[in-house]
Order: sequence, then C-alpha cells, then structure tokens
Amino acid sequence: MSGHSKWATIKRKKAKVDATRGKIFTRLAREIIVAAREGGGDPEANFRLKSAIARAKEANIPGENIARAIARGTGEGGGASFEEVVYEGYGPGGVAILVQALTDNKNRTAAEMRHMFSRHGGNLGEAGCVGWMFEPKGLLELDREGVSLEEDDLLLMALEAGAEDFRAEEDVFEVVTEPVALEAVREKLVGQGLAFAGELTMVPSATVTVEGKVAEQVVELLELLEEYDDVQNVYANADVNG
Repeated sequence: MSGHSKWATIKRKKAKVDATRGKIFTRLAREIIVAAREGGGDPEANFRLKSAIARAKEANIPGENIARAIARGTGEGGGASFEEVVYEGYGPGGVAILVQALTDNKNRTAAEMRHMFSRHGGNLGEAGCVGWMFEPKGLLELDREGVSLEEDDLLLMALEAGAEDFRAEEDVFEVVTEPVALEAVREKLVGQGLAFAGELTMVPSATVTVEGKVAEQVVELLELLEEYDDVQNVYANADVNG
C-alpha cells in the first residue's frame, strides 16, 4: 500500500493533528452530506454513508453533528451545495497525483489546483490522465503500539474476516479489502478486540521511487494539496525515500 513511504507516515501523523484542530470534522461532514444526497439518508442502504458515519464516529464527531449533516444531504437542512470533483496531474519526478474534492465553486477550486501544481514542479492534467493507475480499495489501520498479538495471528484473523491483504508497516498494521467489504471486515476485527480504523482509499497499481530534493518537492506539493479546504483526499503513487 504505502511501500514504507514517508508520505504515508506523514498523512497518518497529519490526520491525528487535524483531528485535534477540527479540519477533519469539516471534511467528514461534507462527505456525509454528499453521501446522503447521492444515496439517501439510510446508512444500511447506503454503503458510502455508512462508511462516512463510521469514520466520523472514530473521529469523535458528536452524533447531533452527524445527524445535521445527513439532514443537509437529504434536503432537510440549508447551506451550500457541494459538488464532487476529481483532479488529476503529475508532480515532480513524474509522480501521479489524484485529488478528490468537494466544492461549492468549481472554477475557483480548479484555478487553485492549477496554481498549486504549477508552482511546485507539477502540472494539472486532463480527466483520466492518471486515474487509470489507481484502484478503489478499503483500508483498515491499527497502531502497532500496544498490540500483543503476533503478526501471523493478525494476518490469519484479517484473512478469516474477509480481507484481501495484510501488511505490517513501521508504525501500523494495514488490512486491505474490497470497497464493499470494508465495514463488514472492520466490524469482525473490532468484534475481536482490535481497534481498526477504516476508510475508502485509492491504491496505485505501481509506484515511482523519489529521493532527495525531488522527494522533498513531492511531499511539499502533497501536503499543500491536503491543506486546501476543498480537498477531501490526496492519493499519489510516490514511494518517498529519505
């Protein structure tokens, strides 16, 4: 998944910081709004909404906030109308970058995307230019700290729960699933006392190794994109060393 990538570690650490700031609250609320608008307000009949609600609960978003976001998505609440947009391009070193955004002003967001890519050694491309390199998957993560089970035992538990793959990274254990199996696998593992956090992700079919100055430029661009308010997720096929 991450290829022991420095970027993957940075994203995990950033997520923890974001959770304390509240930015992740905004992102998850937007995801709930759009999921409810597209598939209805019943999480049992709307997998995307169910997944978004589970992530919101993991981030300790209050239940009333979740309920308000669902109401906005189903038309019961007011506020801005968000539209899903995907931006694709290349970063330094030929790294493929996929950006998922929710925006109430496509022209503004597109202009900002183009500016960020060009100012940091990349270029925004046409729709489909890199999307074919990424495949949707479910990803579950468990902090290694405090886990007493052996890796082989965790692997067997994950596979028995319906996972596709299991990986031991430097600071976390990762479980990969088909997107529709994410919540079912997570519930089985949580039921065995393992506090796995889950999300839908995009996995590159191949990675590009970047080092030195190029690696620094790639990480700088990816962090900048992550920080932009309209951005929900940033995916890249970079294996960042150093």
